[in-house]
Amino acid sequence: MPAIHDLKCLAPFYDAIVRGEKTFDVRKDDRAFQAGDTINLLRVDTNPGDYAHYPVLVCRVVYVLRGGQFGIEPGYVVLGIRYGAMEPQ
Repeated sequence: MPAIHDLKCLAPFYDAIVRGEKTFDVRKDDRAFQAGDTINLLRVDTNPGDYAHYPVLVCRVVYVLRGGQFGIEPGYVVLGIRYGAMEPQ
């Protein structure tokens, strides 16, 4: 069953996802991510409270590449993500 993950996302990366330039995310592999999961990304800046003015980005995980191969450190994961018109969950 697909899971929903609420995650923080630093401002430059959040903005790149919105512009369509970033279609992946690198994370610690501590949540058993799977294709089909939803990640809700909350924009965070270095100034506390700035994130409150930005919408949550709802992304679908479409591909999972686990660490320990292709130069990716064990314990990390590269998520192929698709940002679109999904409702926050």
